[in-house]
Amino acid sequence: MQLSQKQKDRIMDAMIYALLAILTLSMLYPFYYVLILSFNKGTDSLLGGVYLWPRTFSFENYARFLDDPHWYRAFLVTIMRTLAGTALGVLFTCLVAYGLSHRDLLFRKGYFTVIIFAMYFSGGLIPYYVVLRSLGLLNTFGVYVIPSMLSTFFLLIAISFFQEIPSELKESAYMDGATELVIFYRIILPVSMPLIATMSLFLGVGQWNSWLDSAYFVQSEGLRTLAFRMMEVINKSNAPMDAIAVANSASAGVTSYSLQVAAMVISIAPIVCVYPFLQRFFIQGIMLGSVKG
Repeated sequence: MQLSQKQKDRIMDAMIYALLAILTLSMLYPFYYVLILSFNKGTDSLLGGVYLWPRTFSFENYARFLDDPHWYRAFLVTIMRTLAGTALGVLFTCLVAYGLSHRDLLFRKGYFTVIIFAMYFSGGLIPYYVVLRSLGLLNTFGVYVIPSMLSTFFLLIAISFFQEIPSELKESAYMDGATELVIFYRIILPVSMPLIATMSLFLGVGQWNSWLDSAYFVQSEGLRTLAFRMMEVINKSNAPMDAIAVANSASAGVTSYSLQVAAMVISIAPIVCVYPFLQRFFIQGIMLGSVKG
C-alpha cells in the first residue's frame, strides 16, 4: 500500500513524540523514584516493589535527617554562600567584562592573555591551598565567596554581549554627563538581564552544590555546607553501623539509604523551585552569548 506524504508525516511525528516521551520519562522517573522513596518507610523500601507511590507513607526519614541541629547551620551557610557568591560573582564579572569590552582600553590584549591562560591552566590544589592560606581565607566564610568572584568563562561571554550593545546608548549618556559607573548601572545592566539571569543560575547552582572547598579548606563545623553534610551522610551510611545504631534505625523504620534519598530531595528542592522562573532567561542568554561571540 502506497502511503501519502501526509500519512508519512503523521507516522514520523508519532515516532518523534514517542521517542521524546520515552526520553522524558527516563530522565524524570529517577527523580520521582527518589522522591517516593524519601516518603516511604525505610525498612519497607528494603523489601522492594515501590515504584509509583509510597507503600508505607512516613515523614520519619526527614525527621531523622533534620533531627541533627548541624543541618540548620549547614542550610544557613549554604544559603548565605549561594546568595553572596552569586551576587558578587555576577557583579564583579560584569564589572570586569564591561571594562574589557572597551576596544580602546590600554593593555587590553595583555589582560586577555592573562585571562585565557588562567582559564586553560591551573596551578593545582596545593598551590591553590597555599594562596588561600597566604590570603587568610582558610577556615573562613570568605573562602566560599572571594575565589569565585570572577568567572573567566562568563567573563568572555559578557564581553561579547556588552560589545553588541549599541554605542549610541552610551554616547547619549556621555553627552548628558553620566559617568562610567552610572552608565553601567543605569544602562548596561538593565539591558543585560538575559545574561545576568544565566550567570546567576549557573553560579548559584555551582555555589549550592559545591562541597570540595568545605572539605579541603574549612575545619570549623559551623562553616560546613549542606552538600558537605550530604557527603557525610552518604559516607557514614556506607560504613558499618554498630548494633545500637542499627537497632535505633530499625525501630524508627529508617535506613541509611532512606536517609540518603531524603538528603537528595532536600538538596535539589531549592534549585528545582528556582529554575522555572529563570528558564526563559537561561535559554535566551545562552543563545545571545553564542551568536554574538
